[in-house]
Order: sequence, then structure tokens, then C-alpha cells
Amino acid sequence: MTSTELKLIAPLDSPLPPVPKGEVLTESQWKTLLAIADTIVPAVEASSSPSLHKLSVQASEYTNAVEQIQKAVPADGPSDAVQKYLAERPGSLPGFKELIQRQFGDYMREDALKGIRVILSTLDDPPDVFSTRAGCLLLTGYSTSFYNQPVNIRQQIIQNWSQSYLPPLRQLAKVLPALCISTYVKQSTTINPVLGFPRAPTHGKPGKDFDYSFLQIPPGKDPEVIETDVVIIGSGCGGGVCAKNLAEAGLRVIVAERAYHFGAKHLPMSSTDAGIHLFHSGGVDVSDDNSVSFLAGQAWGGGGTINWSASLQTQGFVRQEWADEGLPFFTSSEFQNCLDRVCHRMGVSTKHIEHNDNNRFILEGARKLGYSAKEVPQNTGGNKHYCGYCTNGCGAAEKQGPVVSWLPDAANAGAEFIEGFEADKILFESVKGKKTATGVQGTWTSRDEHCGVSGPARTKRAVTIKAKRVIVSCGTLHSPLLLLRSGLTSPQIGRNLHVHPATLVTATFPHTHNPWEGGILTTMCDEFSNQDARGHGAKICAMTMLPAMFLPFQPWRGGLDFKIMAAKLPRICGHLTVVRDRDTGRVYPDPADGRCRIAYTPSAFDKRHALECLVGMCKIQYVMGAQEIWLAKSDILPFTRTPDASDEDGINEPSFQEWLREIRRKGLNQPETTWGSAHQMGTCRMSSVEKKGVVDPTGKVWGTEGLYVADASVFPSASGVNPMVTNMAISDMISRGIARSFRMEERKEEGARL
Repeated sequence: MTSTELKLIAPLDSPLPPVPKGEVLTESQWKTLLAIADTIVPAVEASSSPSLHKLSVQASEYTNAVEQIQKAVPADGPSDAVQKYLAERPGSLPGFKELIQRQFGDYMREDALKGIRVILSTLDDPPDVFSTRAGCLLLTGYSTSFYNQPVNIRQQIIQNWSQSYLPPLRQLAKVLPALCISTYVKQSTTINPVLGFPRAPTHGKPGKDFDYSFLQIPPGKDPEVIETDVVIIGSGCGGGVCAKNLAEAGLRVIVAERAYHFGAKHLPMSSTDAGIHLFHSGGVDVSDDNSVSFLAGQAWGGGGTINWSASLQTQGFVRQEWADEGLPFFTSSEFQNCLDRVCHRMGVSTKHIEHNDNNRFILEGARKLGYSAKEVPQNTGGNKHYCGYCTNGCGAAEKQGPVVSWLPDAANAGAEFIEGFEADKILFESVKGKKTATGVQGTWTSRDEHCGVSGPARTKRAVTIKAKRVIVSCGTLHSPLLLLRSGLTSPQIGRNLHVHPATLVTATFPHTHNPWEGGILTTMCDEFSNQDARGHGAKICAMTMLPAMFLPFQPWRGGLDFKIMAAKLPRICGHLTVVRDRDTGRVYPDPADGRCRIAYTPSAFDKRHALECLVGMCKIQYVMGAQEIWLAKSDILPFTRTPDASDEDGINEPSFQEWLREIRRKGLNQPETTWGSAHQMGTCRMSSVEKKGVVDPTGKVWGTEGLYVADASVFPSASGVNPMVTNMAISDMISRGIARSFRMEERKEEGARL
């Protein structure tokens, strides 16, 4: 705890854009989907009579549930909090259907939506459609429509899917609960009072905004043309560093960003609003095979607005690996200067860290087991920053992401900014026989009449930004897509995708510690980070513990089980095994609408490393006194510590060892294991020769002049640590090189005049 606790000041609301119009589901499909949601998170009653709207349980089971959940409720919480929580179901929440409509209509790819529609229709039983009745029988074992079954029967059907010999049904049993739980937690009116989870941090105080000014485009039919020296497409960690360096070099700079700026008074946003305003694809991106969920920033400031403050420099063995690929810059003193320079600007250090239990347990548990562990430097400007909400934006304005540091520096040096700019393509001309970037073409969308983005009265205008240099900083998922839309054809564009796949281990402890309080990621165990003697392995770190982020990654075993488990959150620790992946995937444009598609599946090689790390994580949690431990894996039951377990045995306790052996026997199989990724790298890979990558050692796109990429997409392979600092250091090098090229051109022009 910090020494000062201030009265909670709720952030301002951030109204969402209008819900997409049109029918994403038919009335019957909606009825089935809401019946599924009301089964996954049911209203619960003590009754022996089956119900279409409530899960019926024995009176003793209901009483036991009330007693367990009541333990979570704060002493000053509402007296009827538990009863309201157990009575709540998604179908009774006005915002639940609206948020699903938004997710399906705006963010879900068309083939996935078609698949959901087919499943929902198959679960119906129209009396005049024999084929659908047969499908319903195949999926459920009953010819009666799913929504006409009692909740208890519906629950058994979904539980049976998780045990099916058909992988698609097992996948369904994982995907539908995650979707419904994520949406329910965001919309629930009862779960936060039960947990004692406040809308905003109770420690710290609201921060002061930088007073940004954004270019406004007047209405018109013809494209608006703007001229500058450098246009940077994207405002994230790469783009922000480039903007500062180039503006301070005296160049005219425009930063064009797709997202909109929301100041500190709006932060941290609610999980509903953050998903739409701050995250790519509404925060619901998944790989083509649904094996991995992705979190990526799409905000003013990019990933630096929603990351967890971890500020780790590039590891030596990674630098050597990249140098061995013909990129000696990465083992040079200059690269170290770049790393130190960006860390100095953000005030990166470990001096002011105050660990919460979620992080402290990693350090202390690793010590007890003889594992290697360390504190993780934070980019908090030399301040103590005891806040676990920053993945939804930092309301204290202490996290020194681009919005607080690099972009204000750029503005003070004369850079200009455009928000709401959707880049369509890079423009090229032939200059002295070379394909030369001359600008970017796109569409600008204004704010509404209230300076928000929720109103209908918003102006659209085609905009062309002409520039002598174009820097693409759209992030690993979108930089390659912009290059492809611009007519570039290198087969390397979009390939070499690394994602640091991560899976979760959860444990309950005897005491309440409210894990959403305190820095999100302040410690790390690297005992298992070099399992192949070539730098591939996994690290242990803390997970963000905001309910809407954490709970959807838990395995669903039943409706009442979920409500009891969720109520344990104040006593839970959640830890990730984050893999430095050797094997890769790719991103590519959806053939239907051009949106980003991600083809990635954790390989057997990388899963073996994750498994070793995961077992080590379980041991850390055990020696720290965990009462229960479970995985993000549906086919392994939780481990429960017996009251008579010997403290002297430690991790050698027989039942714990048998549980670990079961984990090793089953492995991290699909689709039972849930994977996530918050780090994406490599899709515009830097290389020493053109055939191996997309950009050359200076960041310039092979085969072009004047076009550069500066973001994590240029990484030659996975960084193995949070990519922010490495991204910034590489962008520092690239932008300083661009500034030098301008100076060289000026000297040549002066010489020619003389």
C-alpha cells in the first residue's frame, strides 16, 4: 500500500460510437445465443424444479455458495450483494446484447460470424426443417431446441462438448464461455460490489494532460492536400520516438493516427469503453484457428497507452543472435546508447517499485526454490506508481508512454498531429529510376459536434499528405497490411510473426489482497528462459488482474462454479508463462474485407518450453501457500491443498507431485489450453539481404526510397522480453539516420548552389 489513500475520483465517461446497424443474427439465433449466455453465467436458485431461466441447485449447495461468495464481500458492502449476484444473468443486462452486437458487427471476421450463425441455427429445432433437427440432435443429444431446455440440461450439454471426441465441439466449449464471460463481466451490475472492485484506482491521483492540438480538415469534395517533410503513420512507441527526434532535428513532421486521443481525465476507462477506444478489434482478436487471443493497442500512443509499464532492455543473447544475422548494429555501443537514451527519457528504474502480492510472490517463491528472479524496471518517470488499472489507460499520467513523453516533446518541437486518419496506401513516384515514397493517402474522420466520437454528425474527407520521407509505424499487425495495400510484393511482408504466446496459472490464497491494486508487472522469474541453449524458453510474470481481463481466461466448468470462482478474485494470484517463440506465423489481409487476419498456432517446440515454465510456476505458488492451483486448461482439474499436507515436504508433497505428473502427461494440448499474446513482432523483419526481410539495416523498405518502418514489426526475431524499449531504441536509430539523410541532402544542395 502507498502511504496516502485518496478519495476515489471517477474518470469521465467515454461514449462509444453508434452500434452497427443491420442484422448480425436472426431473432431465433439471438434467442439461442442468450440461452447459451444464461447457461454459462446463470441466475441460480435453490429449487428441485427445472427452470428455463435459472440454474436449479439443492438448498444445501445454494447455502454453501452463498457462504463462499460472502467471504469476498467487503465489510461495508451491500447486505444483499450475494443474492443479487446469484440472481443475475447476462440476458437480464440491457448492455449485454448491445455489446455482442458491436463485437459481431464491427470486429468479428465474416467467416467466423458465419460459423457462429450456423451453430446457433443448428441448436434450434424448427418443426419443418428435418436437417436442422438432426443437427440439433447431433450437437446436444436432444431434438428439442437448445433454448427450450432447462438451464440444468443446457449446462450439461455444454459440459459434454468439452469432453467430446470432436475437436470442433471442444473448441466451441472454450470459445463461447470466454465470449460470454468477457461480455458479462463488462456489463454486470453485481460482480464489482461482491468483489469490492472500484471503478478506478483508490491510490494516487488524476494526472495533468498535455494540451494536444490536432489538425482539422475542412469539408470538401476533393482530397485535402497537406505537405510536410516527414509523415509518420502511427503514434505508438516507434512513431512517438521518431516524431520527437525528427521534429527536434528541425524537420516538419506530421503524425497521423487512426485512433483518437482521450486525456487523463477519461482514464482509466471502463473495460467496455477501453476495449472499443484503446484496443485493436475491440480487444477480441483471435488467430485463425482460435488457439491464441491477441491484445494489441489501437490508441493515441499505441501500445504504450495500454501496456503494463515493464521496461526491459534487449537481452545480450538476442542482440548477438541478430548481429549473427548480418546486423552488427545490435552488438554495437551505439545500440546501447539508444537503449539508454529512451530509458532515460521515460525515467526507467526499479527504485520506486512497491510490489503487490501478485508480484512479490514470484520473487519470494523463486528465492525459496533457488530460481533466478528479478525486479522489472518501470517507465514511471521516477515516481512510485501503485496502480493496476493502466492497461485501460493511465489516469495518473505517470506511465511515460508516448502520450506523456515522446509526443509532447515532438509537439514542443513543432510536430503536428492528425487523429482519426485511416491510411489507405503509400504513394510512390519514380525518381531517377527508383521507386520513391512521396506521401500517404487516406481518409480522415472528424469528431462529432460534442468533440466525442459517439455522435452521427462526423465529417469524412479524403486526405493526401505529401512528404519527403514516409515512416510506417502502424504496429506489427497493420504495418505489413499497409505495405501490401500500397502495391509492395515482397513475400516476406507479413511473415515471421512472433507473439510470445502465454498461458495462465491461477492460485487462491488464504488472505484478501485485492490483486488489481499495485503495479501490474514488477517482477519476473527467468529460470526457464534458455531451455535449448539458444535463448528459447519462457519467463514467469504477473497477469493484469482487472476482472474483465482476467476472468475470461479461466476454464469454465459450470455456471455456479464460475460464480464461486469469480468471487475468489480478491484472494487470487494470476501468473503467466511467456514464451520466447522460435516458430512463427503470419498476418495477412482478409480476402473479404481486408481486415487483419492472424495465422498462428503455438508449435510443439515452444509448448514444451511453456510446459516446463508452467510446472515451475505451480511450484512457486505452492511454496507461497496456495490453497488451490489451476491452469487455463479445461482437462486438468484444480489442485487443492489438503489440510494435513506437511510443510516440511514442500513441493515434494505426494498429491502435488502426482498432479504435476498429470500435467506433464497431458501436455498443453489444443483446444483445451488457452493461450494469449500481448506482444507481436517481426512481420516487417529487418535483414541484411533483401530476400530475408522487409527492411534493410537502416529501417528502409527494400526496393524503395524514402519509405521506412519503425515499430516492433522490424524485429529480426522475438525479443524475449516486453518489446517496448527495444522498439523505441530501434526507432531511435532509424529516425536519427533519417535526420542525417536530410542534413546530407541539404549539404549537397548547398554545394550545388555554390
